[in-house]
Amino acid sequence: MNIRFSNAARRGLKAMPAKDQAAMVAKLIRYTDNGEGDVVKLTDQPGYRLRHGNSRAVFELIDGIYVIKVAHRREVYR
Repeated sequence: MNIRFSNAARRGLKAMPAKDQAAMVAKLIRYTDNGEGDVVKLTDQPGYRLRHGNSRAVFELIDGIYVIKVAHRREVYR
């Protein structure tokens, strides 16, 4: 399974500290490899979310993982 990022997700990831960037990407890779991680299906919109501390990655399963947005939990669902 491959991981692709939207432009908004790339910007959000670059805005995070380097340590958190690496952890978020590692969690996405772990989820693609064996389905492990704090992942929940969203109720108000299509897709899933992955949690890392106060940051969230919203993604859809389209030919692998397509990350739509990465941001702080207050802002990610807007």
